[in-house]
Amino acid sequence: MDRDASGASPAPRPDPAWTSLRERLGRSVFRSRFRLSDADRATIARTGWPILEAQAEKIVRDRLAPAQPRNDGRQTPMRGHPVFLAQHATATCCRGCLAKWHGIPPGRPLTDAEIARIVSILLAWIREHAGDLSGFPVQQTLPL
Repeated sequence: MDRDASGASPAPRPDPAWTSLRERLGRSVFRSRFRLSDADRATIARTGWPILEAQAEKIVRDRLAPAQPRNDGRQTPMRGHPVFLAQHATATCCRGCLAKWHGIPPGRPLTDAEIARIVSILLAWIREHAGDLSGFPVQQTLPL
């Protein structure tokens, strides 16, 4: 199930690496100013966590994983999808930020483990900022 009875996102296990990164990001004026809008929260509720995770992985694979991403440094919009906002908030928006904040060197493709870690960071940030989603309509999957 994507949510508990109150509509809240599932509580992932505490991740010490995420806790440390969250503290570092919180000291950045730029990174700490990002907030999900009601439209972003509605998108999360409508989409559901499994689909949002798949979308996050696709965005990372398409826009960050190549050794030389197209339009690197400008490939992540500031709005339009909750994952884009989370990328800026977590410094996973371009290869320069991945190098500076996450120690992932540019000039080579991301590994599957690095992609999984980035997706995990994005979802952790989104879960923490989504809050109670029970007031938003949920997209019901259609029976086959």
